[in-house]
Amino acid sequence: MQVSEILRVKGSKLFTVSPDTALSECVVTMADHDIGSLVVMEQGKLAGMLTFREVLRVLAARQREQRAGPTPPVAEIVVRSVMNPQPMVATPQMEVNELRRAMLETRQRYLPVMDGTTLLGVISFHDVARAMLEEQGFENRMLKAYIRDWPAEA
Repeated sequence: MQVSEILRVKGSKLFTVSPDTALSECVVTMADHDIGSLVVMEQGKLAGMLTFREVLRVLAARQREQRAGPTPPVAEIVVRSVMNPQPMVATPQMEVNELRRAMLETRQRYLPVMDGTTLLGVISFHDVARAMLEEQGFENRMLKAYIRDWPAEA
């Protein structure tokens, strides 16, 4: 199974932001749409990824800083200062086992899928797990049908 097949089943709804978007806007977008990542695009090119992991890290850092004294409001934080500027990228031709290995090795739960410089979508670890489960279910049904139709030996 290839990444392109997972994207085809998942759909192509994308949420993107610019590097200068306020982090607070991103949190609202992520919560409203129940998504764990936003693709950061600048002048039509991939600039990075923002995931709930980066949001939690910056909020935790702010909490520690506030204990030491006053800090600027969270609303002043922009995506550029917290995003992952060099996310690993998947390609449509990438095999799902290669994708799973890459996600585990880089500890990235969300990967942008790029065809050259064109953003095709985002694959999450959840998308991969669902696709694998569906594929295994299909294979099991086919094997059971094959076994049921096996001619009985005399």
